[in-house]
Amino acid sequence: MTGEIPNGGPFAYFNYQSFMSNDALCGPLRLQVPPCPSHHHHRSRQKAVLHASLMSLAVVSTIVALIISFFLIKCRRKNKVPCYQMDSFPAVMPQRIRYHDLQRATNGFGEANLLGVGSFSSVYNGTFTDGTVVAVKVFNLQIEGAFKSFDTECEILRSLRHRNLTKVISSCSNIDFRVLVLEYMPNGSLENWLYSHDRLLNLLQRLSIMIDVASAIEYLHHGYATPVVHCDLKPSNVLLDDAMVAHVCDFGIAKLVNAEDNAILTRTLATFGYIAPEYGSEGLVSTKCDVYSFGIVLMETFTRKRPTDDLFTAGLSLRGWIYDTYPHSLSHVIDATLLNPNEESLDKNVECVSLIMKLALDCSSELPGERINMKDALATLQKIKKEFFSHL
Repeated sequence: MTGEIPNGGPFAYFNYQSFMSNDALCGPLRLQVPPCPSHHHHRSRQKAVLHASLMSLAVVSTIVALIISFFLIKCRRKNKVPCYQMDSFPAVMPQRIRYHDLQRATNGFGEANLLGVGSFSSVYNGTFTDGTVVAVKVFNLQIEGAFKSFDTECEILRSLRHRNLTKVISSCSNIDFRVLVLEYMPNGSLENWLYSHDRLLNLLQRLSIMIDVASAIEYLHHGYATPVVHCDLKPSNVLLDDAMVAHVCDFGIAKLVNAEDNAILTRTLATFGYIAPEYGSEGLVSTKCDVYSFGIVLMETFTRKRPTDDLFTAGLSLRGWIYDTYPHSLSHVIDATLLNPNEESLDKNVECVSLIMKLALDCSSELPGERINMKDALATLQKIKKEFFSHL
């Protein structure tokens, strides 16, 4: 016989002698047979596995809960931290701005609101609930140098006051967010106007815009206690308000120098094509670097040719192109939309642009010492405007 001997019923009256010589049986110890394999061990193992599984599930759930809590707290903290106005900025906004306000104003920093992207930041069009329209400059803190760019721009703009510089309304700074709230410029940048297919700037408008730019740079160099070098002057950093008045923006890599003729060393490079030779090759920054960039922007504004245009290869540059045609063949390089078919107007326009290009060449000399300063550049442009457009 084989199997387990029951312990109850009639088997309760059997003794061990009843099952002698049946080695395949198992059952109670009183019957002197081997014990049957117990299911208890199997159940214990199942309990252990179940217990371990539950513990693992509990640990994973706890970790997930902590991660979710972290992001919720982070998000809530972002929404609660206000964008405090800097003391020196004018109190344009009636109340403190929170991250949530900026997010709602820009439609979640949506692509449809994106105005432009720079080296360290993105700028969005924002509209607050009271109808106030602003430009929201959000710094990308994942990029090396973004923190410094934000600090530099705040430090410089909080102290500057000029009609041709962008105005800062407010700023926000916390552990994971940096933003400047700026005055909105509805007419976009000079770059957009120069290369637009459906918008056109006439000669007077271009001259007036460049006078505004010269006025802003002259103020930075000569109208402030410590000269400020913008370091990145280019058409995309010239914004136009609703009256087409120009405002110089983006002071993220600007430098303070001790005196007008002093130079400092830097490893931060500006935009190729607009950067002065000594700045690009040696990292030397002075006010004369801005003068050089201004000269290049002057040339671009009246020729509608970028310094990086495909035309300029094999050693030819925008400046070299202008220099080779000055003064007798300038009509070949001037933006064709400025050349009126009326002969009298044509000659007048070419003469006007010729004087402007002479100034541009003086600003963009290879050697810093040969460049004029922004006081003289501004005065020259104002004189040209008075001579050719005093009747308007």
